[in-house]
Amino acid sequence: MAKKLLIVESPAKSRTISRYLGKDFQVQATMGHIIDLPKSKLGVEIEQDFEPDYEVIPEKRSVVTDLKRKAAKAEEIYLAADPDREGEAICWHLNQILKKKGRQIYRVTFNEITSNTIKNAVANPGEINDDKFQAQQTRRIIDRLVGYKVSPLLWDKVKRGLSAGRVQTVALRIICEREKLIRAFNKEEYWTINGVFETERGEELPARLTAIEGKKVRVGNPKAKIAVASETEAKAIVDLLSKADFEISQVARKEKKRHPLPPFITSKMQQEAARLLDFPVKKTMRVAQGLYEGKEIGSDGPVGLITYMRTDSTRVAATAISQVRDYIGESLGTELLPAKPNFYGKSNAAQDAHEAIRPTNVQLTPDAIKQHLSRDEFNLYRLIWNRFVASQMISAIMEETTVTVSAKGHDFTTAGTVVVEPGFTRVYNPGIAKDKLLPQVNTGEAAKLNELQKEQNFTTPPNRFTEATLVKELESNGIGRPSTYATIISVIQNRAYVEMQEKKFHPTPLGELINDQLVAAFPDLFEVGYTADLEKQLDSIEQGGMAWLGMLQAFYKKFAAQLDQAGDNMVNVKVDGIPTDQKCDKCEKGKMVIKAGKYGLFLSCDQYPDCRNTRELEGNGTEETEKECPECGKPLVLKSGRYGKYYECSTYPDCKHRMSARNGETKTLDKPCPKCGKPLVERQGRYGKFVACSGYPECKHIENGNKELDMACPTCKEGKVVRRRSRRGKFFYGCSRYPDCDWVSWTDPSKPDGKKKKSTS
Repeated sequence: MAKKLLIVESPAKSRTISRYLGKDFQVQATMGHIIDLPKSKLGVEIEQDFEPDYEVIPEKRSVVTDLKRKAAKAEEIYLAADPDREGEAICWHLNQILKKKGRQIYRVTFNEITSNTIKNAVANPGEINDDKFQAQQTRRIIDRLVGYKVSPLLWDKVKRGLSAGRVQTVALRIICEREKLIRAFNKEEYWTINGVFETERGEELPARLTAIEGKKVRVGNPKAKIAVASETEAKAIVDLLSKADFEISQVARKEKKRHPLPPFITSKMQQEAARLLDFPVKKTMRVAQGLYEGKEIGSDGPVGLITYMRTDSTRVAATAISQVRDYIGESLGTELLPAKPNFYGKSNAAQDAHEAIRPTNVQLTPDAIKQHLSRDEFNLYRLIWNRFVASQMISAIMEETTVTVSAKGHDFTTAGTVVVEPGFTRVYNPGIAKDKLLPQVNTGEAAKLNELQKEQNFTTPPNRFTEATLVKELESNGIGRPSTYATIISVIQNRAYVEMQEKKFHPTPLGELINDQLVAAFPDLFEVGYTADLEKQLDSIEQGGMAWLGMLQAFYKKFAAQLDQAGDNMVNVKVDGIPTDQKCDKCEKGKMVIKAGKYGLFLSCDQYPDCRNTRELEGNGTEETEKECPECGKPLVLKSGRYGKYYECSTYPDCKHRMSARNGETKTLDKPCPKCGKPLVERQGRYGKFVACSGYPECKHIENGNKELDMACPTCKEGKVVRRRSRRGKFFYGCSRYPDCDWVSWTDPSKPDGKKKKSTS
């Protein structure tokens, strides 16, 4: 029996570490937190210095019992949860449960799961960081106070079942405020003038009007001093210059260096995985977690492939820098190696508790271990590996040439770039364009005008946030920390406060209502700057610079005052509703107000119960689209139903075409319907994707998971057994000759022990 017990968070990590430590250690996993505040009550004694009332999480009682039993037989216990605040809290709670007179309990931390690192960490254990635990506990108490005090207010004033979160609500506010900017945006017309010139050597030189009399012209930049605001102005310029004599007024060449980027921190990894791999933030963190905990690499067993993936530091261990420089010199060429290692500064907000995200062994190249990884694991590992290796390579050198063609005070410019030295971009290219060569020209040469065209443009509103740009916005404002971005995004989606359309966040009517109510009632609590300041205070507690109790007392004093005011002043949406400018089209006396009901928000007459007129809230119900019905060609409308958004033909019920909007468009397949010969289409339904005839409803052929087995029907002996999906989403088996043969079975008849639950003939 092993005399030493090491406790980690995940089973996958425990298997990897167990192999490194051998038979002297027994490695067990807690599978996350084992102790937390109770769900059934506030769990914080406010009057007793915010004393938390912790309890064992009900689902973890058996885990705690097993840990106690194994700890009783161990001489030494090592607590090795993740090296962040949450991991420190897990270790603190484990220590409280397992501590016993005469029993040694150590805290072990490591940034990568490799043999040497694990053995060194165990050989040199430390103690639980009380400051880090207090920072986690303070954040947990603040979040509990906000959630359990503000949520009931929403139940009372808006709708039961709603919830509010301290950081998540700020993320919602950022999305809602961007939406308001988009709605308030007034597009402005401007025109661009594009010319095609011919050099003295007969080569073509396209250029765009960028300045008039030395003043910049708008070509997309709203701050430009001059805008060609109408077609009339554009035509006047074209007429003026159509007969003008142009010359090359300036040729400017300059060398630019593009320095390599630092290895990944969490937020940058999430952003690049979204941009290059199309990974949602949650998926990125899940895949990275698996790479960190260990993967089976041949006969060597599980190997931790990357360092800890929740970090805000670009710092890299000296040994890792030495290894990657050796690799670059040996495998890529010494000419790509800078004379000294590249070092990267840290941001003021960074805690710098862990290294950057990097491969644990740079010799394990992506191609060398590709066969042992899933496609997603390989793609993310390659991204991390490439970024790390490139971070220690030389800069890329580019020569940029700008040519200006002028006549009558009007300057047309064009630019070309030649990559002189690719440098680090041989391994990782963050977006450097390929060579764009310009004709060889000299200042003072004539340029013949071959073509001059005017083009209408309009200014565009700010872009809605994607997952990547929202993470970037949160990070730049100091909202949240590396371990929280994925959770923040998941929560606001799960609460139906926002929804994704074409990979961009759109606030739902409910989300906008909640945001307006909370921001009005708590102007400080859900303000971006205030939230960022709280994060800094939590960091200060972790670093030992601030007392956690003093911070809590100051926070609650302000919060309690606003909470009392909100109870008196917040609009009761359920009873009074939120006034609108719309008149009731039924009684013509009242005005429509926004109210919250069982299935969401709706408009109701304020003369209720005398007038019971109600209708769907615009944006909560039907929304016109530019899509065409694939059956009749009429416009489709986007509607909200009980199970989410869906498209419906605008002529319904004349045309009954419908399809889920969950995964976008219907996809036409290059395969005819076996019944009527029309093309088959792939659609998204309640139970996932399915294939159906494009001639629906005239032809009702459908293939929702149907699969023909190589087995004759046991009843008619003529048809084949086909696996189908029922209306409730379950698989069953039937005859391919249905309805001529109506044999059916709930179990697979091809299996020897399969028994029919229902059979007819």
